[in-house]
Amino acid sequence: MSQTVTALAAALPLAAGWGVNSLWLRRRIEAAHRDPLTGLWTREAFEERARKSLSQRQQRAVLVLDLNWFKQINDTYGHAAGDAVISATGRRLYAWVVEQHGVAGRLGGDEFAAVTDVSGRAGTVPGNLSVKMLELIVRLERPVPFEGRLIDVHVSVGVACNWLADLSALLRLADEHMYRIKQEGGGFSIAPRYEHGPALGTVNGRREGRSGAHSVSEVAA
Repeated sequence: MSQTVTALAAALPLAAGWGVNSLWLRRRIEAAHRDPLTGLWTREAFEERARKSLSQRQQRAVLVLDLNWFKQINDTYGHAAGDAVISATGRRLYAWVVEQHGVAGRLGGDEFAAVTDVSGRAGTVPGNLSVKMLELIVRLERPVPFEGRLIDVHVSVGVACNWLADLSALLRLADEHMYRIKQEGGGFSIAPRYEHGPALGTVNGRREGRSGAHSVSEVAA
């Protein structure tokens, strides 16, 4: 009996060490999948969690968000101010999406995405979705304080609901509606229930006009 107690006593510190190391490792792995500026999931990590969210039975909405006139913020106030706006946008989006039982990520630059719960019959645009989008925009467009001044923030949001099963198609459709409303000065645009696929041209798998979507002739030029 005494030998068993002694062995257990000797093993406890080792087991505790394993536990601490395992926790540290899990935190390091999670941190590697977080955007350092906003704390949101990176693109790959977001897409993995978004697909899991879409596989559930509840109605979901996929959002693509973009900051309007972000280049002007960098040009006028400097890149540190731009980082402050990106960081604030990420925090605000995260707080909103937690309330909506969803998931959010930073896709890169000033572009974000989210998947949230919505109510309504499958194949229809839920009536409360517009209200949710207005609430989100009000939150995101609060001015951001930076070095004694307030920087105005403006966003464009495209939305597609999951009558489409494929995340890539939903993101592309939401991205198109974000682009359309951005051309009109900002706000939000929800894809109608009968719109089941992208309408804008595609170059190299990306919406024509988006950064990285260049034809061979454009690159050569």
